[in-house]
Amino acid sequence: MGSRVFLVAAVLAMAVAAAGADVAADRAECSDKLVALATCLTFVQGQGQAPTPDCCGGLKTVLQTSPKCLCVLVKDRDDPGLDLKLNVTRALGLPAACSAPANISDCPRLLNLPPNSKDAEVFEQFAKQQAAQSSPSELTSPTI
Repeated sequence: MGSRVFLVAAVLAMAVAAAGADVAADRAECSDKLVALATCLTFVQGQGQAPTPDCCGGLKTVLQTSPKCLCVLVKDRDDPGLDLKLNVTRALGLPAACSAPANISDCPRLLNLPPNSKDAEVFEQFAKQQAAQSSPSELTSPTI
């Protein structure tokens, strides 16, 4: 298990370290930070019921040092260099599952994504779903 986590962390670091413009700068900024999320892979790949304490600790560190790094991981989820399949809902739900404050709706701005792009839509749809789930079903208290 330990060698698999190391291997996956190395793959994450290499994938995040690759290619173009703002994307390259974001990947460079996040490559070492995303290694802290290697223990989250079981959860975000749909194989675990809940994130581990180590995962949540790593996530909190990442969110405190560079909030955009979770956004980078989700945005780059289909990068063939990652060789990983991430469940986007679980990855974006990590902050809530770990009680770690994060505003997913900030991801398009943090990553300088065009507002109507496919990448921005992923974050916006998740934020809308979260808002709908957390809004009260009744706005007023019933009167007796």
